Amino acid sequence: MSGRGMTVATGELGDPPADVLAEAAAAFGLLSSPPRLHIVWALAQGECDVTGLAERVGGALPAVSQHLAKLKLAGLVRSRREGRRVVYLIDDQDIVATVQVLVGRLAERAGRPGGHAHGLGA
Repeated sequence: MSGRGMTVATGELGDPPADVLAEAAAAFGLLSSPPRLHIVWALAQGECDVTGLAERVGGALPAVSQHLAKLKLAGLVRSRREGRRVVYLIDDQDIVATVQVLVGRLAERAGRPGGHAHGLGA
């Protein structure tokens, strides 16, 4: 093993390259916004249009649209047209798994609902 990255065969972890760490930090930075994290959580349970997401996360339509644009630009979500409607969906299932584990674990620690993410990643 070269000491960089992860070997799939052995499962050994090495230090990831700097560019990979920078990309991961950028993704975590995007998800450090509670509204964006909530949007990812909601989309993990199924695709939705911006109006439905705004209602679900309790945000103003323009703000939710801006969050979606940032998530889309980062490749975490994508959109498709259904007639006149634009529907958003998760484009990176690994992000869903990360969010599910982190939020679920924190909810369990706090003894709050949401510890078991029904529908996430399903």
